[in-house]
Amino acid sequence: MPQTTDSDDFTWAPAHAPAMACSCALHSCRLFMGGLLAAGALATWPAFAREGVDVGERSQFSKLASAEQVEAAALQNYSQLKQAARQKDALLPGDHPQVVRLRAIAERLIPFSYEWNPRAREWSWEINVLASKQINAFCMPGGKIAFFTGILQQLQLNDDEVAMVMGHEIAHALREHARERMGKTMATQGAISLGAALLGLGNNARLAADLGGQLLTLRFGREDESEADLVGMELSARAGYDPRAGVSLWQKMAEASKGAPPEFMSTHPSGPTRIKDIQRALPQVEPLYARAPKPTRRFEAPPKG
Repeated sequence: MPQTTDSDDFTWAPAHAPAMACSCALHSCRLFMGGLLAAGALATWPAFAREGVDVGERSQFSKLASAEQVEAAALQNYSQLKQAARQKDALLPGDHPQVVRLRAIAERLIPFSYEWNPRAREWSWEINVLASKQINAFCMPGGKIAFFTGILQQLQLNDDEVAMVMGHEIAHALREHARERMGKTMATQGAISLGAALLGLGNNARLAADLGGQLLTLRFGREDESEADLVGMELSARAGYDPRAGVSLWQKMAEASKGAPPEFMSTHPSGPTRIKDIQRALPQVEPLYARAPKPTRRFEAPPKG
């Protein structure tokens, strides 16, 4: 059951888990996540037959970094974020209607996360809402979730759409994409350093090599986003939220992000691509949604500001 530590914080942890201090981005602006992405990921889990989406084996790059270190970094960053938000009076209190709403939705999604990552059972989950016009949300490693009021107000998300966003962000943490990205960065930088030393390349060549390494990671970023879309759909469906909301969500996102860079220069798939992928995967998750108990309480989006 949810445990409220104070009026601002929400921690969700199994009864057997030790009490821990807590700390937990939707795409365009993962503030302070740069350090995490250059710092975090988990071991490969064996493939198994199951009902739902299939996103394949985990990348071997994730074995190059420590999950404990990444989660510790997330805790520190999330704590700093909350502290800064409090100082600016931008951290919504625990009794705010949108905080209550998001924590209720998270409470339904979290139990279905354990199958995807055994570590999730021991995470001290936390859900907070920040007053900001940014259209953004995130879940840091270790289950540290935050939504910005901008995504709720400007997109006027219904509960099913909120669940899709939250499920997507939780999926990033479950699949440990930050840790995987760190492993890839470590491997790429290590190969670049060794190659530059062996070939006697100067600074200009090193800069070019570094840029090439960054461009190589763009494809991995798009794959991570597509994977998170699929896993998030399944989490939402199992929790009783309509996975078809992924289509309306990305239609709203596309409308709100007019003038965004073309897909080939982005770390994220374009809106139309995401919608097609979601529609293609619906048959895999609709039976889960049909059988799932539905939420007994529905919430309203905040007034558009």
